[in-house]
Amino acid sequence: MYLASCSSANTDGMEKQIQAELHTIDSLLRNPDYSLEMAKALDAAYHEGVGEKPVDFLLPGESIATVWKSVKEEKAATSLAGFYATECGVSYLATQTQKKPTDILQAIVNKTLDSASILLLNRFANATWKAGQPFRDIKRITRSTFTVFNFLPPDEVEKDYVQINSAAAKLLSAMQDVINSDTKGQVEKMRGLLQSESFAYEMAANQDAAYNNSQQQPAKAIINQDDTATIEKNVKEQKIATNIAGFYALECGINYLVATKHILPSAILQSIVGNTISKEDKELFCRFANATWKAGQPFRDLSRITRETFTPFYFLSASDIEKDWVQVRAAAKKLQESLNKR
Repeated sequence: MYLASCSSANTDGMEKQIQAELHTIDSLLRNPDYSLEMAKALDAAYHEGVGEKPVDFLLPGESIATVWKSVKEEKAATSLAGFYATECGVSYLATQTQKKPTDILQAIVNKTLDSASILLLNRFANATWKAGQPFRDIKRITRSTFTVFNFLPPDEVEKDYVQINSAAAKLLSAMQDVINSDTKGQVEKMRGLLQSESFAYEMAANQDAAYNNSQQQPAKAIINQDDTATIEKNVKEQKIATNIAGFYALECGINYLVATKHILPSAILQSIVGNTISKEDKELFCRFANATWKAGQPFRDLSRITRETFTPFYFLSASDIEKDWVQVRAAAKKLQESLNKR
């Protein structure tokens, strides 16, 4: 009885510490001032990682400067998060299970995917959704739904999976001509779809329709192909959004490991900063970083999706993957310092 009591007390103590650390991360996640500091740290890490001298994050006047962005492209970018989550998540699951991407897509569409895989895909969806919010308006990160995944109510989680399911159905349909190909052939097909601006608009319309349908809202065309309207954006906020993707990748990866392995967030951070993290977990964080990076690119300019590095993880070079890891490690170091101060 004594041993059982001690075990229970230790478990309760661990759970309380996990929750306390998650609540601290949650408060930092929704803090615009902290987002600025994190973005500065990640921008400096990027320059150092490529052998460049860090530069001032904001040039004189940029704190109040504005830039004009395409309304059509922002509408598309806003609805593409689920697509990038699906592509990154399916690619990862295919690697882990030695199955072809279309096998995973088919399981999603047929609703036969196992619960552990669904849990992972939902985390990718949350990560890519988060990556787009500060591009739209930094104030969006202060909302109650912009929270660590472990605190999301079931109806919000379901919204993410609606996006995964609809993207999977659209992607599977577009890959019918390679359904009997090997994995390399299928991933090459996915690369072509990822880098196609016309497919991006098709997918955005598909995702928006799926959302409206799930919310019992009337379907409407979100994108007018002839739309030349522009919207004014704050340069400072756009720079924060551009540089903070690694933080959202880190946060979502931490919450996934907390949920699946019951590890303290601070212990995960120490393993990242100290380079003692397992190869498998390191790759997962890099996958999340690739997903959040992708989600931000069309907000910057839709033409950025046509670049060589906008590709499935399968084709990334070791140096490209290392750039993502540099961002995750820099975010982990910054977050670890912040947790230690609390």
